[in-house]
Amino acid sequence: MQFVSPYTVSIERKVIDQAYQRVSSYPWDALISVDGWAYGSDPSYMKELCEYWVNDFDWPKQEEKINKFDHYKTSIENVDIHFIYEKGSGDSPTPLIISHGWPGSFLEFLDVIEPLAHPERFGGDISQSFDVIVPSLPGFGFSGPITRAYGPREIAFMFNTLMTNRLGYKSYMAQGGDWGSAVTSWLGFNHSDHCKAIHLNCLTIRHADGPIG
Repeated sequence: MQFVSPYTVSIERKVIDQAYQRVSSYPWDALISVDGWAYGSDPSYMKELCEYWVNDFDWPKQEEKINKFDHYKTSIENVDIHFIYEKGSGDSPTPLIISHGWPGSFLEFLDVIEPLAHPERFGGDISQSFDVIVPSLPGFGFSGPITRAYGPREIAFMFNTLMTNRLGYKSYMAQGGDWGSAVTSWLGFNHSDHCKAIHLNCLTIRHADGPIG
């Protein structure tokens, strides 16, 4: 790996306390008197959720779960890109980059990284293992803030750079959903010399002669 630095998720206690204070001091009495979801989120549900967040949610436990995997950062196009990198078992795991959507984050994939990278631990065949790379989209999660909008085609360029230039893969596969499916589609379209297969759970781009509906 070149131009890549290890990263550990560690949120300062004062930042957590500030978030708790903002949630605790929300002016619930200022809300209009309405029950249910007719005008957006159910106020009763949101209040219960916020009380859980402040009183019961265990952030250190979440940090421990997140840091179970190796995290890294690298600068691409002057944007810090955060990603998880879990090397797969066996002699020749297939490189796989997985892209999240909006609203979303790399957290969506924490429970599938290990089965993909180490299938033999879950009753699978070690020959079907993957090197799993899970980046945070620019401006999301622990990737750096951005000063302008980045479309999926440009993000695909950045993620292809991550896979080839930073991690050194000559070929890889890609998966994505929601906004990540648009990024993944462009990986397959613009970078087919490296991206050999894609899997989508949301179709955002169609062939010029494809169906409209």
